[in-house]
Amino acid sequence: MSTVTVSAFIEAQDADLWRLLTDLPARADWLSAVGAVEVLGAGGFGPGSAWRETRVRPDGGTEPEEFEVIEAVAPSRLVLGSRGAGADYRITWTLRTVERRRRGCTEVTVEHEAAPTRPYGRVLALILGGLAARAVEGALRRDLADLALAAGSARSSEAA
Repeated sequence: MSTVTVSAFIEAQDADLWRLLTDLPARADWLSAVGAVEVLGAGGFGPGSAWRETRVRPDGGTEPEEFEVIEAVAPSRLVLGSRGAGADYRITWTLRTVERRRRGCTEVTVEHEAAPTRPYGRVLALILGGLAARAVEGALRRDLADLALAAGSARSSEAA
């Protein structure tokens, strides 16, 4: 299993960030790498909720990814699962309120775990492990930056 973890301090309340993370139809509005979101099934957000998002790859192509909520503890922990070609993925978002520069903000940590499910997945992990980890880290950092930008935009529109 390979794990990539990134963290960022975002000047927003954890509840506001939680709303952004869990508003499935709006994900394409604030995640720059997501072109479209299709909610699968009906009902509220929680364990078992699923969606498909079309991610834009760095080469300009697109790739659909399906996610399912495994655990949702508002507003502090969100665990998602995704089955990939040759690997299963688990993405854990942890939101922790902290004081930084005498202001309240949230430390957001995203952990991406990949577990190969087929022999070729293990071989690819050995051959491309470092390259794949850097690509995942870059994608997670971009998602965190997008979350911070969206939180700032939400704060600006509330103040107006």
